[in-house]
Amino acid sequence: MPPAPVQQAPAAIENVVTTYRAPIWLPGGHVQTIWPVLRNQWPSGPRAAYRRERWDTPDGDFIDVDWLDAAPNARAPLLVLFHGLEGNSRSHYAEAFAAWARQHGLGFAVPHFRGCTDEINRAPRAYHCGDFEEIDWILRRFAERSAGSPVLAVGVSLGGNALLRWAGEAGVSAGQQASAIAAVCAPLDMAAGGRAIGRGFNRLVYTPMFLRTLKAKARAKLAQHPGLFDPARLDAVRDLHDFDDLFTAPLHGFADADDYWRRASSKPHLARIRVPALALNARNDPFVPAASLPRPGEAGPCVTLWQPGQGGHVGFPPGDLGWLPRAVGGWLLAQAGGP
Repeated sequence: MPPAPVQQAPAAIENVVTTYRAPIWLPGGHVQTIWPVLRNQWPSGPRAAYRRERWDTPDGDFIDVDWLDAAPNARAPLLVLFHGLEGNSRSHYAEAFAAWARQHGLGFAVPHFRGCTDEINRAPRAYHCGDFEEIDWILRRFAERSAGSPVLAVGVSLGGNALLRWAGEAGVSAGQQASAIAAVCAPLDMAAGGRAIGRGFNRLVYTPMFLRTLKAKARAKLAQHPGLFDPARLDAVRDLHDFDDLFTAPLHGFADADDYWRRASSKPHLARIRVPALALNARNDPFVPAASLPRPGEAGPCVTLWQPGQGGHVGFPPGDLGWLPRAVGGWLLAQAGGP
């Protein structure tokens, strides 16, 4: 039986997306990317209150899950957020979605990828952009815990690509774990994104920021598991391709960075998705070149593409950082039939 087409989002939500404009005082993709991160360091209101659970993984490791410490409305959906590269439940987008979920009476949880909280994971592995098996295990746990209430999932950047990659692999069975999913600024074509972040301003500003924590975690992993990789090569790493070639790819079963980027990319799998899915990508995202974004014919009937001209990388900043969860959360609720 062919899959049912994705429900159309309400016109009000579609209009918000198609007419999105960044504030005039935040011009360009870089500023729109950086401003929300800086603003999150000096919040104007209270941060989300979380309670943490530790889940043991099937391979003897663990992940930490932060739950919004506010009682949801009866039978309300659970919103699950998969964070981006080196993100966590305190990332600016997680705080924004937590506030939106609390306002609408939804449950909200942030499962952290391995090693992304204050304690390094135990296994000789970390996390990666195509970690669909981990996504599957996590969503199955949430579906079991939801007791029949809808589970909605949003993935940001790396987490968004992994979420779409999972949906492509799961096919028709994805609906058993999630009613609808959304990916925000996912690097759907990882080779294109990798090349972009390794050039010019990106290489000068964003690459060192990511490598600072990635290399520190790799050294900690080497201390756990001596001989895992050559430490001299880690010292010589200067970009994400080199890091993925040394660490991410071999630890997760890929031949090298190019093999990892090719096999982990979700773009070739979008047509296989059989659960309502949204892919939101700003066309001025410094990390995701507009030319690499999928066209409507490449996405398949269950995938909705939003590609506004502005927004940066996980930016979309109005004054209150609220546009992103309102638009994406509203779309997800529309697919689930409302709160």
